[in-house]
Amino acid sequence: MKKITLFAIFSSLVLSSCVSSKVYKDLEGQHTELQQENAELKDEFRQFKTKTDKDLATLNERYDNLKAEKESLEQELAATKERLAKLQSSYDALEANSSSALAENSKRNRELLAELENKERALATEKARLEKLEKDLAARSKRVNELEGVIAAKDAKMNALKNSLSKALTNFEGKGLTVEQRDGKVYVSMENKLLFSSGSWSVGTEGKKAVAQLASVLAENPDIAVLIEGHTDNVPFNGSGQLTDNWDLSTKRATSIVQLLRQNSGIDPQNLTAAGRGEYAPIASNDTAEGRAKNRRIEVILTPKLDEINKLLQEME
Repeated sequence: MKKITLFAIFSSLVLSSCVSSKVYKDLEGQHTELQQENAELKDEFRQFKTKTDKDLATLNERYDNLKAEKESLEQELAATKERLAKLQSSYDALEANSSSALAENSKRNRELLAELENKERALATEKARLEKLEKDLAARSKRVNELEGVIAAKDAKMNALKNSLSKALTNFEGKGLTVEQRDGKVYVSMENKLLFSSGSWSVGTEGKKAVAQLASVLAENPDIAVLIEGHTDNVPFNGSGQLTDNWDLSTKRATSIVQLLRQNSGIDPQNLTAAGRGEYAPIASNDTAEGRAKNRRIEVILTPKLDEINKLLQEME
């Protein structure tokens, strides 16, 4: 929902061609919050997995204890049955000799029968508890396996996406374009020399080809969130007209890439978010021409949607 709102705001900004710095600061804050939220989800998952592993160990220990207790009860039951048989034999021997002895033996026999019934009921109760624990343990293990499977599948999908992008954009690598995978995301970085002329947000012919190739891969991956970030160096913007500073320029460039991606009808606009970062997220020193060139870039950040993982985590609470 936040991404839809951000997109609507930027669409409005493009139409009006006048964007305030406050809006961009707000957007940067929202983007940071999204990053923090993603990090918190990962941290929650790591904490949850640690807790789950601990719970599984506790359940296994309880299972072993109950199993041992069950075996002990079974042994006591067998011993009680043996004692009952002996008493029954004694009862038969004494029956003819003494009515008082018979009465005593009968009383003891009833007590033993009552004791036997109690132990059988206790054994049945423990057996039911053990069966419930086994079911709970199996269900929890199944959920953990499902969660690990989903995460592994998403990692594999992101790796496949990175390979597809590298293959599709191979003609542009070495021309200011790189593709890399880190922290569960895929980053496509395009230096401005591939995309824009100095001070311009109009994408050149070669840049349009690269964006079109990128769009063809994204269209085949509709469950990927796409964040397009515009970056500049720290040299103050000294142009005139619609733009006031580097932040304006970086936002306009990010929006230009979004518009090119939208030309591919296979891409859901709801998956797209444009953001201008200005000069505030450099990847190299601005003290050299080479460093400044690296900082002037568009970064396309591809993130898997976490709806399925969140659903599994909620089911396991």
